[in-house]
Amino acid sequence: MRPQEFNTPVMTIPAAVAAGREIEIAQDLNLPGFVMSFAPNEEIFGEEEPTDFVYKVVSGAVRTTRFLADGRRQIDGFHLPGNVFGLERGEAHRFSAEAIGECEVALVRRRAVERAAESDVAVARRLWSLASDNLEQLQDHMLLLSRKNAAERVGAFLLELSARASSHTVELPMSRGDIADYLGLTLETVSRTFSQFARDGLIELPSPRRVVIRNASALTVS
Repeated sequence: MRPQEFNTPVMTIPAAVAAGREIEIAQDLNLPGFVMSFAPNEEIFGEEEPTDFVYKVVSGAVRTTRFLADGRRQIDGFHLPGNVFGLERGEAHRFSAEAIGECEVALVRRRAVERAAESDVAVARRLWSLASDNLEQLQDHMLLLSRKNAAERVGAFLLELSARASSHTVELPMSRGDIADYLGLTLETVSRTFSQFARDGLIELPSPRRVVIRNASALTVS
């Protein structure tokens, strides 16, 4: 990990790597901090560690994970450039966070964020909105895991990434194993489903990490 101090507010991230409400929150906070670089699979913070910082992906991608009692890994979410993560209610993290590949993450102290929210109603409202969005995403994830079969889960996942990228071409920073642990499936099932989608003409696979969606409506009902 290589920390890099910033003279200008660290959370003012260029629009090219930011998105919507999250960049508004960052700019309004206007707080100093630092950026750290992480190697592939390197831990950013661990489960049960203190929630001292709020994090934002500058480049690369991050996964938040936890291990179940039987040793299985559960991935809670994938965080892409511009996404804020690690904003939790308690004093300790319920999940760990890891870099998927080479990535840079901006950090700002949680207490500084809380002070800004206490003194600025607009900041407080935006933080509340972000927390509400995160809760909605968690609810959608739980619904996906509990009600959909393998094809529906994979199809919904690809459409979610397509919507986040605003493109029919999706770059996958995560592995098939990561996708399996996010969707509650096996690696073999995810791989077979990708192959079946390609055979059916629903997607193209120019490379293992690039997916071109050809029939979004069919993926919706897969």
